[in-house]
Order: sequence, then structure tokens, then C-alpha cells
Amino acid sequence: MLAFLIGALFVLMFIGTPVSLAIGIPSLLYIIMEPSIPSFTAIQRMVSGPNTYSLLSIPFFIFAGNLMNTGGVTTRIFNFCESIVGSVKGGLGHVNVVASVIFAGMAGAAIADAGGLGAVEIKAMRDAGYDDGFTLGITAASSTIGPIIPPSMTMVVYGVVAGASIGRLFAGGVIPGLLMGLTLMIMIYIMADRYNCPPPVKTSLSQAISTFKSAFFALLTPAIILGGIFFGVFTPTEAAAMASLYSIILGIVYRELTLEDFYQAVRESMETTVVVMFIVASATLFAWILARERVPQMVASFILGKTTNYYVILFAINILLLIVGCFMETVASINILVPVFLPIIKMLNIDPVHFGVMMVLNLTIGVLTPPFGTVLYVLSGVAKVSVETVARNTAVFLIPLLITLVLVILFPQLTLFLPRVLYG
Repeated sequence: MLAFLIGALFVLMFIGTPVSLAIGIPSLLYIIMEPSIPSFTAIQRMVSGPNTYSLLSIPFFIFAGNLMNTGGVTTRIFNFCESIVGSVKGGLGHVNVVASVIFAGMAGAAIADAGGLGAVEIKAMRDAGYDDGFTLGITAASSTIGPIIPPSMTMVVYGVVAGASIGRLFAGGVIPGLLMGLTLMIMIYIMADRYNCPPPVKTSLSQAISTFKSAFFALLTPAIILGGIFFGVFTPTEAAAMASLYSIILGIVYRELTLEDFYQAVRESMETTVVVMFIVASATLFAWILARERVPQMVASFILGKTTNYYVILFAINILLLIVGCFMETVASINILVPVFLPIIKMLNIDPVHFGVMMVLNLTIGVLTPPFGTVLYVLSGVAKVSVETVARNTAVFLIPLLITLVLVILFPQLTLFLPRVLYG
């Protein structure tokens, strides 16, 4: 039965079935074919997955990201970043990264960054004469900072599945997220001559002050969200609701959020939320079946029977995650694989916050890899080029992201320092 379950999953994914159905259909067939399991078990398990208070933050963060992309926030952030780092060698490439770091503190999703801020970045870099391959590659790579720097929708899902503190996970993602930005900017500086980047344009102090004033209220968003969470003013779920409310206020203040834009943001947020929650429901049932078949214990026994070396096991898990990330959506991967790896995490005394940030970072790299990299498809639509073109130009910018992943694996304090400072 277990072989049928796994085999059917891969067959359905191979023929292009949506992830939620590729996971859900084999799970339901397993329940039907196993006489010892009551049929209502499927309903109970699928409902219990999304029926979690912390997951309420997901639709709010999605909604906030969509509102910011239509309410004039992304353009103001980009202009401000251009005024502070646009004069560095590599010019708008650095602006691209810094803008993504700031936007990550508002929306927390790679797709929101690529589809909203990415459109602004691509247009600006093309107008300035930057190489199209360089533009596409850095825009795709910088979007992966979104799920790492808090608030992060993916971190919320991991925290629910692993039973880890979402506040600690948010704090744990700050330094690795900034490290991703730094390594990407170093790569841009090194590659600037190869891509024949236009000479950087120096900005006057008066221009910098002007763009800062224009973006001031938008720049307050990360401070409001993260400050409220870390200082105990509100929970991550409440912070998501506050982010949505503040996004509406910004759209009204900037006078760029029309009723039509608001309706479109609501509609897109509802569609995305349904997709995510359907995946969570299907993956919850699939994970329950794996637990029933004692797959986590078998995997733990197999791995620990080969070696007990902390780093060898972590690197082996990360290689597996990199492969999985190429073929499976991030939320589904977390829901299925976290219960499998939890016994190993506990036996090796690995901090679940460290493992969570490492896992999210690893799987986020998967959104840049074919055949199912979601960011590749989003940027393909935004930039009006083929998916193959985006993937080919993004490949070189995977290097700084992989370097960051290795550093996070080798040095847990990069992840655990801030959570310990803020939460003890």
C-alpha cells in the first residue's frame, strides 16, 4: 500500500496534475482500499490541517502583499532604494536586492515579490539599459528573500506542522535573510563588468531625502509588523491582520488604491488562499498516512543506522530537500516531510527553529529551479519571455543562495542568535 501511495504521487506529478490533487487522490484511494480505516477519517484529517488558528495569518499576509503591489508601495520602495544604493557598481542590481529585503518585511512571499515588485524592477532595469539576462536573474534570485525575512507565510506553515514557536522562527530568519541579500550584492558587484552594467548614477542628498519622505509610511510597515510581534504587542496572526489594515490605509493615503484595485486584491488573495489551504488539507492526510505506516521511524532508523554525524545527516537531508524542491510546492513539501524528519531532529537534539529556517531556505531555492519553479513562471509572465530564458539566466545567481544555505547549516548561531536575544 505504501509503495502504491508514493508511486501514484510521482506519476500524477509527472503528468502535470496540480499538487493538491497529486497528493490528495492517492491518499483518498489508500483510505478506500484499506478496510481497517473508517472512511470519515479522510474528512477528519483534511479538515484538521487548515483548521489551525496560526494559519489564519496566511490569507492576511497574502492580502497585504496584493494590496501593496497595487497601492503605490512597491514603486516608492524601489525609488528610495535607488537613492541609497544606486550609485554602487552594479547600480540597479543592488537596488533590486535591497528593495526585496524591505518588501520581504511586508509581504513574506516570493511570488508577491516577483509578481509585484519584480514588475517595477524589470521595467526600471530595462529602461536603464541593463542586460536582460542579468535583470531576470537577479530579480528572480532576490525574490527568494521574501519567505526568509519575517513575516513569512512559509514559516507559519512550518511552525504549525512542527509545533515550533512562530515568533522564534520569524526572529531566526532575519540574519539568514540579510545574509542572502549581502551575498547576492557581492555577486552583483563581481558580475557587473561581465554583464556590461551601465555606470551607476549618483543621487544627490536632496533626492535621497525626497524619496525617503515619499516612502516613509511604507517603510514603517516592517517596523510595525515585526516590532509588534517581537515586543509582544500582538501575535503573528494579529500582525497579519494589522498588515492588511495598514496596507489599505497606505493605499488611501497615497491615493493609488481604487475600488477596482481593492476588489482585484481581494479576489486574487482568495484564490491564492484556497490553493494553499487545499494543499495543506491534502498534505495533512498524506502525512497522517505516512505516520500510520511508520515511515518517520523507518527513515530515522535507516539514516541513524548509517551515521550519527550531525553535519553528514544535515547535508544528506538538505540534498534531499534540494531535489524535492525541484518537483514539489514548498507548502506541500513542509507538510509531508517535516513529520518524517522530526524523529531525527529530536534524536540529534537539533533546534527546530534552526532546522525550520534551514528547511524553508532550502525549499525556497526550489522556486527558482525547473520544472516546477513557481517564480520562473511568474517572471516569465511579467517579463514576457519564456520560462527557459528565466531559468537559464537565474542559474548563476543560485550560487550565493547555496553559499548562504551552507553557512546556515554549519553555523546554527546565525539562526538562533536573535531568537535567544528576544525570547531567552
